[in-house]
Amino acid sequence: MAGDSETVTLLDAGRAEGRDGECPEAGGVNPGTMPAHVAIIMDGNGRWAARRGLPRVEGHRRGVEAVRRAVRSAIDLRIPYLTIYSFSSENWRRPAAEVADLMGLLKLFVRRDLADLHANGVRVRIIGERDGLPGDIAGLLREAEERTARNTKLTLVVAFNYGGRQEILRAVRDLARAVAEGRLSPEAIDAAAMTGALDTHGIPDPDLVIRTSGEQRVSNFLTWQTAYSEFVFVPDFWPDFDHATFLAAIGEFQNRDRRFGGLSARAG
Repeated sequence: MAGDSETVTLLDAGRAEGRDGECPEAGGVNPGTMPAHVAIIMDGNGRWAARRGLPRVEGHRRGVEAVRRAVRSAIDLRIPYLTIYSFSSENWRRPAAEVADLMGLLKLFVRRDLADLHANGVRVRIIGERDGLPGDIAGLLREAEERTARNTKLTLVVAFNYGGRQEILRAVRDLARAVAEGRLSPEAIDAAAMTGALDTHGIPDPDLVIRTSGEQRVSNFLTWQTAYSEFVFVPDFWPDFDHATFLAAIGEFQNRDRRFGGLSARAG
């Protein structure tokens, strides 16, 4: 998704920061309690650009660089799952020119970064509605998934044309269809069945959700899956998100007392 002048790959980014595939200095976080799944609502590209008198598309280009840094950090920190909210089902309402810019950046990102993701052992998984997508976009998403399907170092979940409520509706319709066809009894529909019918089947629920730009809402993101997630809201706009910000969010997560409806584990 980067512009013509941006050719830095994930490996280049790691080398530039002196990490080159090695686990970086933890910066105060506890490696033993690292979240298994971090999800990020990448917010603030347009405002980042506006404050600098730049076009919105430049904010999106710089946002791609932040995606590369986040992926590199997740690999270095040995976080198994990273989900990014790249394009919501509501984003189609944006001006046609901006949507076209975003689709162009997506195409460039896949063309330039897919080989590097594959070389770094990253598996790409796409969630969201596929029906109705332009053929070239659908083909690129399919290529990314198929090419990286056997990788195991990091699963990068890309929420594209995604909405949490819409995902739940699709799952409910699938379960209702199974009941109507006699393949499933109504009594068999439980939380596990619902989870298995979602786009994220086989992926653990996020332990930590990070949202940038200071906004404090979920914006129709992983509505079912984030029932017990910890949320960290950071003031930085997404293009400024870096390894230090990632570590700070993880540090805050590690200081939380996760009870899952029970008593405090720290109470003894």
